[in-house]
Amino acid sequence: MSPREILAHPVALLGTGFGSGLAPWAPGTAGTLVAVPIWWALSWLSVPVYLGVVACSFLAGVYICRESSRLLGHGDHPAIVWDEIVGFLVVMTGAPRDVLVLVFGFLVFRLLDIAKPWPVSAADRVTGGFGIMLDDLVAGALGWMLLSLTSLLVR
Repeated sequence: MSPREILAHPVALLGTGFGSGLAPWAPGTAGTLVAVPIWWALSWLSVPVYLGVVACSFLAGVYICRESSRLLGHGDHPAIVWDEIVGFLVVMTGAPRDVLVLVFGFLVFRLLDIAKPWPVSAADRVTGGFGIMLDDLVAGALGWMLLSLTSLLVR
């Protein structure tokens, strides 16, 4: 698909993070940047409602990533960044609206997503739409734990 076709297709548009995954360098980071204003808008919600939105975004992401992968003709195509968006939202669950926390959460998530330490690397072996989403969910959960632990230690 050409970039124009991707942006015109609703599922591919979502899968590529509204086109951010088409960035020539660091598409995963570009996709995570798209997640920042989404997190900011959702951060006003109560944690249970926020988690409900994230869970629905994950479930929708299984379909979005599977179909985007099919449309792009590649398993986990680098342009597919819906998983990064959801993974970052997991990291930031319950986080205060603070610039330093935001930057730390962003950096921790990107580091875990790129380095893929265990158990992220194990989740990365799962294929299909669920697999595309799973490694970022695990990276997000690890990032949330690191962010939470760091917040406790810094207080």
